[in-house]
Amino acid sequence: MAENSKDDVSETEADQPEKSEAWQDVVENDTGEIEINAEQDDAAEDDPLSVLVAERDQLKDQLLRAMAETENMRRRTEREMQSARKYGHTSFARDLVGAIDNLARAIEATDTTNKDESEENVSEEALQGLVKGIELSWTEIQSVIEKHGIKRIDPVGEKFDYNLHQAMFEMPTDEHEAGIVVEVVQHGYVLHDRLLRPAMVGVSKAPDSPAKEVDAQA
Repeated sequence: MAENSKDDVSETEADQPEKSEAWQDVVENDTGEIEINAEQDDAAEDDPLSVLVAERDQLKDQLLRAMAETENMRRRTEREMQSARKYGHTSFARDLVGAIDNLARAIEATDTTNKDESEENVSEEALQGLVKGIELSWTEIQSVIEKHGIKRIDPVGEKFDYNLHQAMFEMPTDEHEAGIVVEVVQHGYVLHDRLLRPAMVGVSKAPDSPAKEVDAQA
């Protein structure tokens, strides 16, 4: 019986494929990564070439995994950036369409009222409805843009600020000191702390003295 057992063991060992010497100390862990087996036999310790080959293969595997992970992260980041550029203003657009609808309804109501009337005989009621609709739409638009951090620049009476204002002309006046915004040609807007469009303004300056006017006429 002992002889038969020894024969079975020999046959089992013969059926197993022999590992190359270069991979004897290389194992695969639970995550599928290649690593060096901590339990090295005496033969491996006597063969430094096998150890170096195993370390090389391990480093190569780690490098390939790191490169694949970096490439996946780059592609994922690129997709997220494209999505942010394309859909980042979705919330703003969703809030704005309500004001657009109100304005469209006001215009449509005016057109319906005046279908049977001549252009010269526009009803006062239709005009009032149009004006009211525009006012409501304007109020809603202002509310929407403020909700999303967009603020209107209305600098009348403020000191001229070249960071927010663009001077279009100077107005001589005694009512204000020089460098004060006295008129707004076009309002500006800021997004949080970033300038979207400067306000185009008229700036006060000191009036010319009578002596200078006499010299100019002379």
